[in-house]
Amino acid sequence: MSKHITHWIGGRPVATAGAAPRRGDIFDPATGQVTGHVDFAETAEVDQAVAAAASAFTEWRTASIAKRTSVLFAFRELLNARRDELASIIVAEHGKVHSDALGEIARGLDVVEYACGIPQLLKGGFTEQASTGIDVYSIRQPLGPVAIISPFNFPAMVPMWFFPIAVAAGNTVVLKPSERDPSAANFLAGLWKEAGLPDGVFNVVHGDKVAVDRLLEHPDIKSVSFVGSTPIARYVYETGTRYGKRVQALGGAKNHMLVLPDADLDLSADAAVNAGFGAAGERCMAVSVLVAVDPVGDELVEKIKQRIATLTVGPGCNGESEMGPLVTGQHRDKVTSYVESGLADGAELAVDGRKHPVTVEDLHGTPTADGFWLGPTLFDHVKPGMSVYSDEIFGPVLSVVRVASYEEGLALINDNPYGNGTAIFTNDGGAARRFQYEVEVGMVGINVPIPVPVAYYSFGGWKASLFGDAHAYGADGVHFFTRGKAVTQRWLDPSHGGINLGFPTNS
Repeated sequence: MSKHITHWIGGRPVATAGAAPRRGDIFDPATGQVTGHVDFAETAEVDQAVAAAASAFTEWRTASIAKRTSVLFAFRELLNARRDELASIIVAEHGKVHSDALGEIARGLDVVEYACGIPQLLKGGFTEQASTGIDVYSIRQPLGPVAIISPFNFPAMVPMWFFPIAVAAGNTVVLKPSERDPSAANFLAGLWKEAGLPDGVFNVVHGDKVAVDRLLEHPDIKSVSFVGSTPIARYVYETGTRYGKRVQALGGAKNHMLVLPDADLDLSADAAVNAGFGAAGERCMAVSVLVAVDPVGDELVEKIKQRIATLTVGPGCNGESEMGPLVTGQHRDKVTSYVESGLADGAELAVDGRKHPVTVEDLHGTPTADGFWLGPTLFDHVKPGMSVYSDEIFGPVLSVVRVASYEEGLALINDNPYGNGTAIFTNDGGAARRFQYEVEVGMVGINVPIPVPVAYYSFGGWKASLFGDAHAYGADGVHFFTRGKAVTQRWLDPSHGGINLGFPTNS
């Protein structure tokens, strides 16, 4: 049955009298079939969502921290109990395998659990007797209605990088998810409703640039959080700040993995395959360039080829699949074009993903040959001037660059315009320590290929991978979604309350 996804505003789906003026198709990437439609918001729907958020803010900001925390804990329990259901939704619309979808949800839950500690995170400072009879203290207060614009590759995790902390801190939210896999956002909205979040605190509008632009310019939106490609991140940052908003815009990446001659090559090969082809390479933290310090290049490439040959590519709902399809046919065709351009530029195609076998049936025996498939692809002897090196491909294409020394590899990474994530594989602690100090990248892994920080640190890159000063979640997230205020006070006459022998509560 074809599904219909519409906006979630004021605690419920928006009722529509007929088909929306504009809408998009929802695909099952494994079959290539249209499985539903999603309404695209016009300016009026965005304004309605912002109005709901603005109205709800008055009540939510005054709710006690104990009340907010209780809702966060309830949301956490519901999400944990229904994670399999959410994972199946992600598989059906994004195409990633079920285990990967569960991993995405688990990392989002980490941020929810971090936000459950909001009483500690919002504690200010206090100085008694700063001057005679004068005390000074600091507090942090919510911004108001905030916007979140999230990408297709993590329809649950990326929104959860932002909205748990935003909600816990007393803000209200308008989420604009990707139109390619919109159902996860509505599912999360339903969980918030069930958890007891007041209507209007969490809203979802679906659509395209029309919705994005209205959120960027709307006078009642106080901040914008974005994850996506670098050109759009720059646009979001420049437009949002022009309208006076606080903006954090996380952009693209070209993540390098430097392998030194002393590294464990089996561990390195495993890591390269896992980080290069997991989620079909549709990760902003995927390793897309392996920098091999010779003489290990030949052996390392051979080990990677052996591992690629064993990978099972098939529908995400099949428990045996290790890698699923790409999200749309258009994106698959774009990624495939890089295979052709790499060959034209003179790179050596060590593994051709266009020829990788695909499991053509899911668990229910449904043919999937028309899905958006491209197998893991490996290029060797790639040079920096080639498009497979310079462009963010966002697919299962791994490029191997050969260098003669650590210094040459470091210079290659530092010269890249992106600075999201990087990794070094070595058994030399001194080399690893030197690398983490010298490399100009925001997130560094040492024998860890995808160094996504845990929730109590912050996620974000350098250079063209980040616009704005605030990284996602962690301490940066708390500061982004709050404003600081310093209070200086003096009381000349003490006041006394009445007698109450009851046990004090925090309600």
